[in-house]
Amino acid sequence: MMDFTAIMKMKSAWDTFTNNHPKFMPFLQAVGREAIGDGTVIEVSVKSPDGKEYNTNMRLTQSDLELFEKMRTMF
Repeated sequence: MMDFTAIMKMKSAWDTFTNNHPKFMPFLQAVGREAIGDGTVIEVSVKSPDGKEYNTNMRLTQSDLELFEKMRTMF
């Protein structure tokens, strides 16, 4: 059974996130439409407030794309 209160709290938190970062969702949508495919390399870089940097990357496989599609149909 779905908890309506929890869903509403999550919706409120999501709205706050998208208001704080208005370019993020259009970026993800453009990438999803134009750049995601077998062999796509995704790189992530994070810099902490104290200046420490963390970097990684991954090359997408067909099974990754299948997982993304299953997740997309769930939501």
